[in-house]
Amino acid sequence: MEKKWWKESVVYQIYPRSFMDSNGDGIGDLKGMTSKLDYLHELGVDVIWLSPVYESPNDDNGYDISDYQAIMDEFGTMKDWEDLLAGLHSRGMKLMMDLVVNHTSDEHKWFVESRKSKDNPYRDYYVWRPGKEDGIEPNNWTSFFSGSAWQKDEETDEYFLHLFSKKQPDLNWENQKVRQEIYDMMTWWLDKGIDGFRMDVINLISKVDGLPSTPSGKRYDWGGDYFMNGPRVHEYLQEMNREVLSKYDIITVGECPGASTEDAAQYANKEQTELNMIFTFEHMDIDSGPGGKWDVKPWELKDLKDVMTKWQKGLEGKGWNSLYLNNHDQPRMVSRFGNDKEYRVESAKMLGTFLHMMQGTPYIYQGEEIGMTNVRFEAIKEYNDLEIHNMYREKVTEGGEDHQKVMESIYVKGRDNARTPMQWDESPNGGFTTGTPWIKVNPNFEQINAKQALADSNSIFYYYQKLIKLRKEHDIIVYGTYDLVAEEHEAIYAYTRTLGDEKLLVVCNFYGDEAVFNGNYSFDNAELLISNYEGNENINNMTLRAYETRVYLLK
Repeated sequence: MEKKWWKESVVYQIYPRSFMDSNGDGIGDLKGMTSKLDYLHELGVDVIWLSPVYESPNDDNGYDISDYQAIMDEFGTMKDWEDLLAGLHSRGMKLMMDLVVNHTSDEHKWFVESRKSKDNPYRDYYVWRPGKEDGIEPNNWTSFFSGSAWQKDEETDEYFLHLFSKKQPDLNWENQKVRQEIYDMMTWWLDKGIDGFRMDVINLISKVDGLPSTPSGKRYDWGGDYFMNGPRVHEYLQEMNREVLSKYDIITVGECPGASTEDAAQYANKEQTELNMIFTFEHMDIDSGPGGKWDVKPWELKDLKDVMTKWQKGLEGKGWNSLYLNNHDQPRMVSRFGNDKEYRVESAKMLGTFLHMMQGTPYIYQGEEIGMTNVRFEAIKEYNDLEIHNMYREKVTEGGEDHQKVMESIYVKGRDNARTPMQWDESPNGGFTTGTPWIKVNPNFEQINAKQALADSNSIFYYYQKLIKLRKEHDIIVYGTYDLVAEEHEAIYAYTRTLGDEKLLVVCNFYGDEAVFNGNYSFDNAELLISNYEGNENINNMTLRAYETRVYLLK
């Protein structure tokens, strides 16, 4: 296995609006982030992934970009951004920026020109089509945010494609000029000193020729087969790699919904002709019923074992995994996979261990390191997310479904669970802002906050600090091969990592009752590297307490 710095790194994701507000306007900003760099440095993370801070009308929280080379006023200035970069680099940390190039904002200068006329030079920068003979949309695809993926523009009497919001028109990657504009922009940022890109829905950039409707006959239907992992996506990414990425020593991760392990082995191949790694979503779907994301069902440990093992073994020797259990689009992991009530601290530590001991690059989402939880706002108007409001309108306002039933789905799966402000201390608004926050702070900030975590030597924060430190000390944690053990155990997820003569055993109890692990291992001279409970000196006793985890270096 070839050694690379990005394989050995731990990444911390900042969601800018919700991290730290320096000027009291209720919105997190760049100066706020810079003020917290010592906190991140103390945690020990290597790379900061910054969600979009570019100029944007904010229809989709900055993922609708109107100028790729300007900073949103709410976040500060380019000088503030340069200060953040310098502050990171001076502490030996790196910066990975979000790259959103499947679509732009409809307020981007390219689209403003594109919609003026059918013969405008920028017309072909986007995907325009005439309606069908009866005037309806060019095909029956739905958008990720529900409703048609097409919007009619009266000015030219044609439709443009938007796989997300109607204010996020899809770029036409078939157009060489579009690709060159994107590569030039990427080069501009890399020359400013950034250390990599996280690429938003990058596997959607190639659509099937002819943009056919699905064969279902439905007026609106999911068309993912026609735009996920499309026919030219690898060609485009290899071109991007040749033109830009290969010229810099950087980290790249592609968000790739619907990608299989076979797809991932191409995107993140060991020859490094495309990307370093991708974000996969299969493990994020184990609590979704046949109705999709909002059709919530209890997840099962067997499914988690199957999916994680499939990806660990599927990329072994072929590519590289990214490891995460929550982010800005996913609910808080301690609420989803742990127990955020009776065993919040224990289960948060267990989940962190479970993830960080696997092969791949671990991603920590802001607040995860202090065990922040999901939120339950009473009124739908207290939520901010476009996806939540579109779903609620479709199901309740228009569809007549039960309000409380739909709210329960939001409490479990809503993206705003991850977007409530970072909880810094017990002061009003959790120390996030002196003003009115753009979205309410989780009411539990008085009990769960960074100040409290830093004052408690047994906190989740210091446990994560130790996990990161162990990764730096033991090559086996980074480069060892993974094998599932105790496959049929209903409560314990256990696996080994192997590198040469070394073997690591990771044992995690995923439930609130005691569980016994029977493994055929010799613990003579074994070293207990980390555990979330005190008093594990008797390592041969493998009765695990509620949400207990242990990691042994077997000798």
